[in-house]
Amino acid sequence: MSRLKQIETFVSVANRGSLSAAAAAEGVAAGVVSRRLDALEARLGVKLLLRTTRRLSLTFEGSAYLEDCQRILRELGDAEAAVSLGGARARGHLRLSAPAGFGRRHVAPLLMPFLDANPEVSVDLDLSDRIVDLVNEGVDCAIRIGELSDSSLVSVRLADNPRLVVASPAYLERCGVPRALADLARHDCLSLGQQRGWLFRQGEETVSIKVSGRLECNDGAVLHEWALAGRGLAWRSMWEVKDELRRGALVAVLQEFAAPPTGIHAVFPQRKYLPLRVRLLVDLLRQRYNDPDYWEGSPPG
Repeated sequence: MSRLKQIETFVSVANRGSLSAAAAAEGVAAGVVSRRLDALEARLGVKLLLRTTRRLSLTFEGSAYLEDCQRILRELGDAEAAVSLGGARARGHLRLSAPAGFGRRHVAPLLMPFLDANPEVSVDLDLSDRIVDLVNEGVDCAIRIGELSDSSLVSVRLADNPRLVVASPAYLERCGVPRALADLARHDCLSLGQQRGWLFRQGEETVSIKVSGRLECNDGAVLHEWALAGRGLAWRSMWEVKDELRRGALVAVLQEFAAPPTGIHAVFPQRKYLPLRVRLLVDLLRQRYNDPDYWEGSPPG
């Protein structure tokens, strides 16, 4: 007799409160259920259930064992769903967080095909540049860009995130094209508030260069607009400026000094019990972001 069948029978009896109810649910005789329980108790060497003609109750050991058995069966169900998605349906509510600018352009539009493919799922998308507390705020998944500082979170890298220095053709014509990192000192650099500096590759090392200029803002979208208006150099992510680069509204400079790309990640509080709806969304984002045509063309909308 399989151990799994014994465990399933024990959980069924404990949840339903009687051998006959568990037997009816499985379509077998009550004697079959009783023999499975006897075999389980004999193998463990403890009494799990106190059975009388009128009622059934768990022993202390039975209560503790029931919790472990329920957890094991949930994990088994999750594992099978993960490798056999064709037979599983995603259900329930998904709380998702993403940086405001990236989320508007590259998360929100992709939720439309995701919901169309999963009609029993609903999504609450929180667009904010603050770092949310996934556990205390009940967030299922967060999209984060750059280096991950919280080692307690589980992460999946969705795509690379190259960053580059850009400026409008009008600014470069007026102020000149920087050719070396030292040239940044004489340019108006559009800074993201009290940031640590712009990162570049210098030889085999990545260096941080503190920049300055007449304009600072803690909103990246505003820096983007200022760069388009010819107000200075901006250090922006490729996902934000790719369309302007393609049509010539912005020009990339100092490309030979570009630092290695950081990452775009999906992070979760833990991997166990990760709902199917979260796994399917992460798979969709990773598939789309790793398609070169996605970044070459306009984002879906």
